[in-house]
Amino acid sequence: MAEIDLGALRRNADVLRSAVGSAKTGLLAVLKADAYGHGAVACARALEKKVWGFAVSLVEEGVELRRAGIELPIIVLGCYYGLSHRDVVAYRLTPVVADGKDLGRFARAADELSAPRVGIHLKADTGMSRLGVRLHQLDDVLAELRRHSGLYLSGLCTHLYDADGEDATPTEEQLVRLSQFVDKLQAEGLKPGIIHAANTAGAVRFAEARFDLVRAGIGLFGVAPDHTELATLWPVMTLRTKIIALRELPSGENVSYGGKTRVVRSTLCATLPVGYADGYTRRMSSAAYVLCGGQRCKVLAPITMDMTMVDVTDVPGVKVGDDVVLLGAQTGPSGHSDRITLSELASWAQTIPWEICTVVSKRVPRIYIGDGRT
Repeated sequence: MAEIDLGALRRNADVLRSAVGSAKTGLLAVLKADAYGHGAVACARALEKKVWGFAVSLVEEGVELRRAGIELPIIVLGCYYGLSHRDVVAYRLTPVVADGKDLGRFARAADELSAPRVGIHLKADTGMSRLGVRLHQLDDVLAELRRHSGLYLSGLCTHLYDADGEDATPTEEQLVRLSQFVDKLQAEGLKPGIIHAANTAGAVRFAEARFDLVRAGIGLFGVAPDHTELATLWPVMTLRTKIIALRELPSGENVSYGGKTRVVRSTLCATLPVGYADGYTRRMSSAAYVLCGGQRCKVLAPITMDMTMVDVTDVPGVKVGDDVVLLGAQTGPSGHSDRITLSELASWAQTIPWEICTVVSKRVPRIYIGDGRT
């Protein structure tokens, strides 16, 4: 079970708002990948009165929010539209455009649907080298934009590729390049519209990167990026399960697949009904810990698709049905308390916290606590 604390989510929005400082800069809550695995619709409803709007990666993600009754602006960051240009227009999504060829497709969709003029945000590639228009390509894109009266430039954005890095130079260089886009647009008689560049780290560390909107992503969900000085962020997700089996293993007994893991002492082994199909990645085998009775217990051997084995030898009175926490805090019967963080899980899995919560699979039920409005 994944327990999602909507009240904590809203408190994190307040922390980020305070860190940004300027009332002129809006929060654009990034809810891509089902709100980093937390549930996009529930999170959007909890944040509606806290943010300027929402950002998603895919058109389908934006449509899901609209169908759930979300009326705030929704920006599609992914820049890939396939055959979905009509959906973007029909559901009043704001597309980020990185390829001038998409402009004609959006214009045709707007004409076919008799829609009002469609505002597009232009993606500037300032150094990420993934998507976007380079400065030398801007003239051609603007010429294409002028050919379509049903479209207009409503925003300009870029992506900071190292805002959480120790060295500020790459970000500073990207902001200089973005300013060149702004200068070029103004020289062409165009207003850049809403400008946004900063993710959570960029918003906190670089005042000059805040512009009109900051794209708050992982910070909303309780993780402070490296090299950021933030007030306390509140964990939003807790992962819980229960022991479904216990068995005594003599010293030298094999555990799990492969025959490569053998216990070195007489061990009480607990089986948990969670595995890599749930997002509890195999990479954490023999590295991760869980909490049982408020104590840290070692994950044994290869994590399997549906189950994980844990050493609970040192947990007094442990029994089948006891609660186990994979992510979050737990207090045991003796009063001992501990917490496992997203950052710890990421370290054990040799990845980043973003991936850990995002890959918690759909078969793990999400339970929402707090009404998210206090």
